[in-house]
Amino acid sequence: MSSARQDLLRLLAAKSFRLGEFKLSSGGTSDYYVDCRTTTLDAKGSRLTGQVFWDEIRAHGWKPQAIGGLTMGADPIVTAVSVVSGELNGFLVRKAEKQHGTGQRIEGFREKGARVVIVDDVCTTGSSTVQAIDAARDFGFQIAGVMCLVEREEAKGRVNVERAAGPAKFVSVFKAEEVRKEHLKAIESFSH
Repeated sequence: MSSARQDLLRLLAAKSFRLGEFKLSSGGTSDYYVDCRTTTLDAKGSRLTGQVFWDEIRAHGWKPQAIGGLTMGADPIVTAVSVVSGELNGFLVRKAEKQHGTGQRIEGFREKGARVVIVDDVCTTGSSTVQAIDAARDFGFQIAGVMCLVEREEAKGRVNVERAAGPAKFVSVFKAEEVRKEHLKAIESFSH
């Protein structure tokens, strides 16, 4: 594991992972919650997120022109990767078309036919990632790849995203279980 990836995992475990009883956006409940924004909006976390996503994008050879996803979870990831890469443009997908101005759903980079990577912070059911994929395709983007920061590995999220992504590959930077283990390891070492 690269040092940036390991540092990002430690930060996620410390800042974003919580044990308890939580209601999920999917309607289900869980004994843990991962709020990635406390990491992706952190100064160091933003830099690490940008670096780890950019490294992964290059490793897969996707060669996108832009990176984007559904607002709100994708926003800090899009910005971080765009800044760290120094070459990828960013775009955000609104949950619904604007009812004023130009009425567009895609904000930022808007070049039809461009290769793009869709990103999200957490994938549970995959619904927000699927919405972003559908909106990007409807606009005219070509999906080069799909990434999430943390995959919960439940509620058929991967299946739903892979079905929507078609031939594009879906990659998760971390599985929720990796973040949980790192969180518990930190608690254990702290108590000794």
